Amino acid sequence: MNEKYLLHNVRPMGGAAVDLLIADGCIAQMAPLITPDATMTLIDGQHQLLLPGLVNAHAHIDKNLFGHPWHKNQTPEPRRIVDYVDNERRVRRESNLSARTQSAREVRLALAAGVTHIRTHVDIDTEAGLAHFEGVLATRDEFHASLTMQLVAFPQSGMLIRPGTVDLLETAVKLGADCIGGLDPSTVDRDPVRHLDTIFAIADRHGVELDIHLHEPGTLGAFAVELIAERTRVLGLQGRVTISHVFCLGMIDDAYLNRLIDLLLENRIAIMSLGTGVGAFPPLKRLYVAGVTLCTGSDGVRDTWGPYNNVDMLDRVKMLGYRSGLRRDEEVELLLDIATHGGAKVMGDAQYGLAVGCRADLVVVPGDTPTEAVINLPSRTYVFKAGQLVARDGRSLV
Repeated sequence: MNEKYLLHNVRPMGGAAVDLLIADGCIAQMAPLITPDATMTLIDGQHQLLLPGLVNAHAHIDKNLFGHPWHKNQTPEPRRIVDYVDNERRVRRESNLSARTQSAREVRLALAAGVTHIRTHVDIDTEAGLAHFEGVLATRDEFHASLTMQLVAFPQSGMLIRPGTVDLLETAVKLGADCIGGLDPSTVDRDPVRHLDTIFAIADRHGVELDIHLHEPGTLGAFAVELIAERTRVLGLQGRVTISHVFCLGMIDDAYLNRLIDLLLENRIAIMSLGTGVGAFPPLKRLYVAGVTLCTGSDGVRDTWGPYNNVDMLDRVKMLGYRSGLRRDEEVELLLDIATHGGAKVMGDAQYGLAVGCRADLVVVPGDTPTEAVINLPSRTYVFKAGQLVARDGRSLV
């Protein structure tokens, strides 16, 4: 039986102070004062904020460099996706990285930062085969009680241009991938129709979701969004498709954007944005107000692509606000909603939240308001996953 915890004097989302009883992995009671008994472990929340577990809905935990000497970041030229991928593959070979070891290291750091959910894309190609996937699959099994993790079988090096990759992706789905990934169907695979037909067919055959990297700019990327929406509708996959990055949504005119928003809403397609880089990215507030499901994530952390990403999703919210020009407290909390409830919705977690009956995925953190926590990025005081204490004072306990 799960341990009972009584969290005393915490403020859900900065509101009035309450006591919160955790029992059988869930929030059993919330009230201004709950009398403890001998069956409960009492924790004094010290009037700190109570947030739902943070959700990293777009990670690449198989290829971080944690535990290795600092990697000198030297951006490959020209700065095409293929150049970054080739450079990454070279470093991967030279460093003899273990996806099992590296993914476990990142999970522990994420737990310490209050992350209770991760959707991670895992590289599958004809050079590494299924080695990365098998390593991260073992990590998912190890941390199954401490973290909700979804795996995306991801063709980082391209799919159609590397014969044999499609079979590897389908094998990964059979082994336990939750989603099938895709990557720039026009600029990488040079055949958007065949690329999308292939990954949608795998999803349809095996009942998994899709999460597609789309870096393609302007009208080229927007056309890919239309193709994705068309296949989502025809195959009845509404609510089971995410498009990640989608820079094109920040590059097209208002009329075209409105058409795409309608398609996203009609087909319940989610959008993942990181807010990184120097170029355009989706207009998050506009999409949020329109009702589009949004999520965010860390992307690759401590890897060969760049030095700035980290596991802290409050820091990601801060970056999103800075890049979006959103300064008001309610706007920052809108972005925090994307990094919590939005990501949980994308990951299909119906038990998520701060209400009685929800699973106890919780973060206790100093701050007067959620916005202050985002700006100050304090150490997480307590982190609970399914009612179990998994991190304390910024350190993982698992």
